Amino acid sequence: MRKPERVRAEGLPERVTIYEVGPRDGLQNESAIVDVAVKAEFIRRLADAGLTTIETTSFVHPKWVPQLADAAELLAALDLPTAVRAPVLVPNERGLDRALEAGVREIAIFASATETFAKKNLNSTVDDQFTMFAPTVRRALDEGLAVRGYVSMCYGDPWEGDVPAEQVVRVGARLVELGCHELSLGDTIGVATPGQVVRLISELGKAGVGVDKLAVHFHDTYGQALANTLTALREGVTTVDSSAGGLGGCPYAESATGNLATEDLVWQLDGLGIETGVDLDKLVPTSTWMATQLGKPSASRVVQALAG
Repeated sequence: MRKPERVRAEGLPERVTIYEVGPRDGLQNESAIVDVAVKAEFIRRLADAGLTTIETTSFVHPKWVPQLADAAELLAALDLPTAVRAPVLVPNERGLDRALEAGVREIAIFASATETFAKKNLNSTVDDQFTMFAPTVRRALDEGLAVRGYVSMCYGDPWEGDVPAEQVVRVGARLVELGCHELSLGDTIGVATPGQVVRLISELGKAGVGVDKLAVHFHDTYGQALANTLTALREGVTTVDSSAGGLGGCPYAESATGNLATEDLVWQLDGLGIETGVDLDKLVPTSTWMATQLGKPSASRVVQALAG
């Protein structure tokens, strides 16, 4: 398999953690319901390819995300190495109850930076979403769970347009105050450009949220995901969300296309001499296999190039 030449560049981290979201954020946006056995095999193959953080599923009510209605069954079917983190998304205390019953040790909550998306995704307001999050995070921390906070619509909103950085900072800082150990900044509709990325990271730093707590989550709607990721790395971020094969979008924002493909990210990081622990020789066949299960080609440019 073709490999990129490794050439180090100044001002970049030596290692990056890839937070794989394909099994959750990717598959939740598929129109077809994927069999639980296929999901379990997908996750096992991702772990075998060297991914050590794999967001496996969501305990959202099946009415809203029927593609992930089998969350408990899926987790019961998994037998991952102890070194592999397997966080799940939970929307509220009921979701947390189900996650705890399934033996989950790490969760994520999903907040909105804009009023319209908060209404459409959470049936709430930007302020009121924290009334729901607070007891969920408190109980999770009391149970010894790690809690990640997602902030969606960080750069643009399909209904409200450009999103002021200070609006995102307010939401992100409140999530950190609640106890979130990590904050993932979501470019939900893929409109960000590098200048916006630098500005938001800087403004979060001024508010006391340092790069050590940040992750970035880019969609590739306008082809900017890799450029934005490289920019975030230069600003000191070392955790990047991506989805094997470029699976995903957002069920509540139709203009959102797929996530940054894990293969495309690994190709770039490999070429920069940045360690990830991920083996493209195993990851590309995994995404090719999953694309076959879904009946459509992979969106990843690297998968397309290497799989032939």
